[in-house]
Amino acid sequence: MAINMPRIIKKSSTARDIPKGHFAVYVGEKQKKRFVIPISFLSQPLFQDLLSQAEEEFGFDHSMGGVTIPCSEDVFIDLTSRLNRI
Repeated sequence: MAINMPRIIKKSSTARDIPKGHFAVYVGEKQKKRFVIPISFLSQPLFQDLLSQAEEEFGFDHSMGGVTIPCSEDVFIDLTSRLNRI
């Protein structure tokens, strides 16, 4: 079963890979995977809740060099696919 996620760009290894209007986040509980997502997600309450949880767990000191979100990749993909429908 394929998941259609046109607004998430999964593979990105450098800052040059990030299109205008997007930013990188690191997602995962043990192994972190980098996702590039639209800045428009920042205004969505679901995503703001997720960022609040990340702040509680990691504060503002992110060892990965970007925003780290402490949830499974499956949960993140599910949440962002719902945001794509809004």
